[in-house]
Amino acid sequence: MTITKTNFDGVWVIEPKVWYDDRGYFYESYNDAIFHDAGLHFDWVQDNEAKSTKGVLRGLHFQKSTYAQTKLVRVVQGEVLDVIVDLRKDSQTYGQHLSIILSSKNFKQLLVPRGFAHGYVVLSDEAIFSYKCDNFYTKEAEAGIKYDDPDLDIDWILSNDLHIISPKDQVLPYFKDIQHTL
Repeated sequence: MTITKTNFDGVWVIEPKVWYDDRGYFYESYNDAIFHDAGLHFDWVQDNEAKSTKGVLRGLHFQKSTYAQTKLVRVVQGEVLDVIVDLRKDSQTYGQHLSIILSSKNFKQLLVPRGFAHGYVVLSDEAIFSYKCDNFYTKEAEAGIKYDDPDLDIDWILSNDLHIISPKDQVLPYFKDIQHTL
């Protein structure tokens, strides 16, 4: 397993070693000892999974305050563009975003620390998205940023007319309108 630091403090790309043979493949999607050796210590308390069709855009979501979550995200089937936005005011990358393709072919995972908004769009016909969390979901603490915020200038790869967005996500505030609440 290779764990690579990004230019965002606390954000890591994880690439497992995959063994192939005539039966298919095998890999460890998580190994606590390897994470600990890399200085990454988390107590995962919840696993989540979502199945979506092409164009579904989920996000940009986060949990506020003491309910914030670190997430270890991956794609079990299909392909997504995964996007995170740094909400940590004391960070050098505050207000910036990072995008990465996660797929069932590249096996990459993204470790997203607390203090980030997170979202993804499905690029394949269908995708199964799975992630671990180090804090429980709390409905009262849910928040988000509008996916098409012009100040963030995120390239979601697919054209806007292909996006399938929940009514809740369509009315999220812009980043500039939530900065005072972070």
